Amino acid sequence: MSSTTIRINPQLSEQIAADLLEIGAVALRPQQPFTWTSGLKSPIYCDNRLTISFHDIRERIAEGFVTLIRENFPEAEVIAGAATGGIPHASWVAAKLGLPMVYVRDKAKGHGKENLIEGLIKPGQKTVVIEDLISTGGSSLKVALAVNEAGAEALSVLGIFSYQFDKAREAFEQVGIPFETLTNYTTLVNVAVERGGIEEKDVAALQAWRANPSEYGKA
Repeated sequence: MSSTTIRINPQLSEQIAADLLEIGAVALRPQQPFTWTSGLKSPIYCDNRLTISFHDIRERIAEGFVTLIRENFPEAEVIAGAATGGIPHASWVAAKLGLPMVYVRDKAKGHGKENLIEGLIKPGQKTVVIEDLISTGGSSLKVALAVNEAGAEALSVLGIFSYQFDKAREAFEQVGIPFETLTNYTTLVNVAVERGGIEEKDVAALQAWRANPSEYGKA
């Protein structure tokens, strides 16, 4: 089991949270919850794909990932993007580090060689996975495990944003793969309060959702 502790620069975390709020990549609406595809009621909606349209923001994200990799995983030999949101960010990170890049599909291609991993990854290569969002951790771990099953070694999963669900933390701990995100739900809520995006009275409800999302909004 890995014991790697990945530390995030608090100023960077707050800046990226502010960036996500500014461009609407993440929206908070505690009074009128969103309904996810699963039917889950949520006070937050996240679409980090919007970040690719803003040069300064995507550059800040890429530099954040590069710093984390250099400080925590200097042995990394490949950068893997998780389809689809992690692919462009993995490309920028790989370019900055001068490393090969691959991307991992959510399922194997249904024709040709039926690839799950696109690009060249070799047995034993130490790999960092890049994600745009870590929710329950299931899809992100699937990518990391696909890297391992290909004979390489997933050192970590790094993402832009996390809801900080206990389920995700427990899932990663179970397989012994460390993960971290540049910013997270707690930081985002704090920044939103400071900037007047939400009111103090809504904070308790927002925290309650993270603690027990399946019960949020029920009478």
